[in-house]
Amino acid sequence: MSDMNRRSAFLDEIGLGPVWVRREGVIEFSDEAPEAIETVPQPVGGVALEVEAALQADVMRVVAESPIENELADGPSAWPDDGVLTTVPAPHVAVPTMASPQAMDWLQLQQAVAGCTACGLCHGRKNTVFGVGDNKAKWLFIGEGPGRNEDIQGEPFVGPAGKLLDNILLAMGLKRGENAYIANIVKCRPTDGTGRDRPPSPEEVAACLPYLQRQIELIQPTVLVALGKTAALSLLGLDAATPVSKLRGSVHRYADRPLIVTYHPAYLLRQLGDKGKVWADLSLAMSTYAQAGD
Repeated sequence: MSDMNRRSAFLDEIGLGPVWVRREGVIEFSDEAPEAIETVPQPVGGVALEVEAALQADVMRVVAESPIENELADGPSAWPDDGVLTTVPAPHVAVPTMASPQAMDWLQLQQAVAGCTACGLCHGRKNTVFGVGDNKAKWLFIGEGPGRNEDIQGEPFVGPAGKLLDNILLAMGLKRGENAYIANIVKCRPTDGTGRDRPPSPEEVAACLPYLQRQIELIQPTVLVALGKTAALSLLGLDAATPVSKLRGSVHRYADRPLIVTYHPAYLLRQLGDKGKVWADLSLAMSTYAQAGD
């Protein structure tokens, strides 16, 4: 398929074809491409402003429909995608040696995560958050860690950011649970001394990453999408000062699979000016998937 046809097909899928009607509400992304990205299709004349307005309206609707007592009311974002990533040192907790996940099957891995005490996060959790979706999916979306709503429900991305992610999936022709799996870098909610969400510490990431690595081995996805700074830096082993903007527009590799980096939905809810860049990231991800032949 040519770049023009691929772009047209994508615009049709998100409801911006000749007749702008959709049976399901999805998020419409700006057609503005980021700077210095050669692999992303360029804007179609007359579409960018229409998409821009549609995405802003959808984001505001997601926020308006959410109860006040959600993660947006918890203060500053735990996902500073283009700032310096700061972490709260994890308290020292003596923990037992855990069995390696590398030989576990899916059920064993779920049970191991549910009973995990490999770091101090186990002491404050209500639930572990293993992940959700099709465990043979071709798409794997990886976030940072559970927030308050996720800790309560035991499922990733269930608050306003989750609604936004679901709309992103719909725009890509995917649905939660259908050819898509959603996981996090850590399986328990990290909080600071005031009970607010925070990024996981390096020690917490190191304790939990083997579970995610085993999930990747069992799922065998075609494309990985890192949602936000913590996910991207944890997978790529980069310095905490590296912003997401420096990682976008390239196809990285993790576990011998292509990895695309984009902004975390929670960050996007607060930084509407970056919403157009997500369209470019998804275009790159879908192009990479198409080239893989799955």
